[in-house]
Formats: sequence, C-alpha cells, structure tokens
Amino acid sequence: MPRYAATRTLLAPLPAVWAFLIEPHNLPDWWPGLGGVVPDRRGVAPGARWAIQGTEAGAPLRPLFGPGMLRRPGAAGTLLVLDVVQGRRLEFQLVNERITAELELTPVDASRTEVALAVDAPWATVRRTYAKDALRRLFDLMQTSVEP
Repeated sequence: MPRYAATRTLLAPLPAVWAFLIEPHNLPDWWPGLGGVVPDRRGVAPGARWAIQGTEAGAPLRPLFGPGMLRRPGAAGTLLVLDVVQGRRLEFQLVNERITAELELTPVDASRTEVALAVDAPWATVRRTYAKDALRRLFDLMQTSVEP
C-alpha cells in the first residue's frame, strides 16, 4: 500500500495544535473530503469509533481524493482511532476506505510546532498530494486561530 507523507511547521504552540487536533468536530475543517464527524462517547481514545460524513454536493471545499474516498457526496463511513500519545501522536483509520493516517507533533520552539503526516492508502483512493493538502489546510486554520 502506498504511503504519502508531508511535514509542515505550524505557527502555533504545540498545546494549541494538539487541542485543535483532538477536537473531533475540527477534523472536517482540515481533513480532505470530510463533511462531518459524530464522535462516540470515548472521544479521542484508542478504539473510539466515529461516524463520518462526506462533503455535501456543491460544498465549497471539493474533495481532494480519487474515486474511492467516500464516493458519493454525503456518503457515510467510520473512523477508528488507533493510537493516541498525549500531545505527540494521533493515529486513525478511515475504515471503509482503508486509509490510515499518522500525525506526529514536535515542538520547534515556544510558538511553532512541526507536524508530520503519513497516510497509507490504496493507490487509487487518494492523490499523491493528499497529506500535503491536509497539512496546508491545517496550517491555514492554525494561522487564523493564533492571530490577535
């Protein structure tokens, strides 16, 4: 299975980045192709299963994936949280599409955080730029959140 990886330095401190990432309802804001998330009662914990919804038809953020990922606008699926290391690592899987994502956070200094994202996916499911596109969207959102 191909692995697509990207790294980006966010202009936000690690605690702010982590807090943003572990809020389930923020995921559709930066993860390509997701329109909504309904987390289970465990939230962000290994074994948690979230219901996910694809983007709606005509939504301004078009999906960045190929024909496999949540094929129909509004299609539903499941996200399984695989691993969580507080403030450092988050791994999850989009079960129906067999996409696994690993996020690693590293503090650069008091106001910057490096985020590494690796995505394992069947070759026809996502574009090569999938990880890079997700981190670009995350960068844009974190910039907005830390501006005065």
